[in-house]
Amino acid sequence: MMPPVASAGFLLTGCALVALVVSFASVRIAISYAHRRGMLDAPGHRRSHTLPTPRGGGIGIVLGALVGMPAALLLLPVSPGAATTAAFTVATIAVAAIGWLDDHGSLPIRPRLLIQLAATLLFCVAVASLTASLLWTVPLLLAGVWCINLHNFMDGIDGLASQQAMFFGAASAALAWAAGSPAIAGAALAMATASLGFWWFNRSPARIFMGDVGSGTLGFMVFALTATLWAFQTDLLWPALIFSSAFVIDATLTLLVRMLRGARWYTPHREHLYQWLVRRGASHRKVAAGYFAWNVLVCVPLAWIAFRSPAAAPFCMGAVYVLGAAVWRTGKRLGLRRRERHVSA
Repeated sequence: MMPPVASAGFLLTGCALVALVVSFASVRIAISYAHRRGMLDAPGHRRSHTLPTPRGGGIGIVLGALVGMPAALLLLPVSPGAATTAAFTVATIAVAAIGWLDDHGSLPIRPRLLIQLAATLLFCVAVASLTASLLWTVPLLLAGVWCINLHNFMDGIDGLASQQAMFFGAASAALAWAAGSPAIAGAALAMATASLGFWWFNRSPARIFMGDVGSGTLGFMVFALTATLWAFQTDLLWPALIFSSAFVIDATLTLLVRMLRGARWYTPHREHLYQWLVRRGASHRKVAAGYFAWNVLVCVPLAWIAFRSPAAAPFCMGAVYVLGAAVWRTGKRLGLRRRERHVSA
């Protein structure tokens, strides 16, 4: 008879591989579908690409994740339970569906936000029911909706959002496995491999873009995994937040600056750090490599310390975000100086 750990590892690997295959195959189909339906993103002054490119490829991530993640959550040991898994699945489908419709033709912000709120609320109630109080639903809801939208904001150059999802999923899988939850580990790894299936076509030069169906759903899944880790073991929140720091810092600080300037913060723009770097001449690959370096060189070591030393975990998370804010500010200043020199020349 196969030992329990070996059996869990085998099933975890199976969920991840199925998610990868489904995602890869679905993205190939999505490329042809987008061309037939005219779902193309044209270049523009608020965009970072130069050729018309099909969108909606994130449907591959969604389908791969919906095959692998619920299966892992239900079948692997230390499951969060059928109710939480069902809420996650329904919410994922809802967020993906409104994003898929938006990819076919731009929808007003109100129906998109209402669906995001309703879907996230469903999942938040399920997760909060695993804790000491349902009052956690409110902060969870706010965090979830912001996570959905910040991933939408950060999906602006080739390979970046899918690369971040791969990192977050793989790192969270290792974290959950070390903490004793193969179920959460399997779900996180399935998200990572589903993202890998899309990334192959989205790496620079991209053959297809993620679209709202992918970016919004990835944001929800990142939030869902973070919340599930927190509900399973409170101290896991800190390393999970460290894993997300690159996107949270860039999106949040950019939004705050635009709001303070009185700009229409909800409209498309090119003011995120990654967009500034591209506008100043860095290739999409180099910018994505920079974000990956942050994840590996800063996030992994400090998340490991946070996991091994729970008392120091909040300080590790704070240090990452303070350092990240300084890097963000420095990058913006350097970009502005280059722009001033270019204008004066």
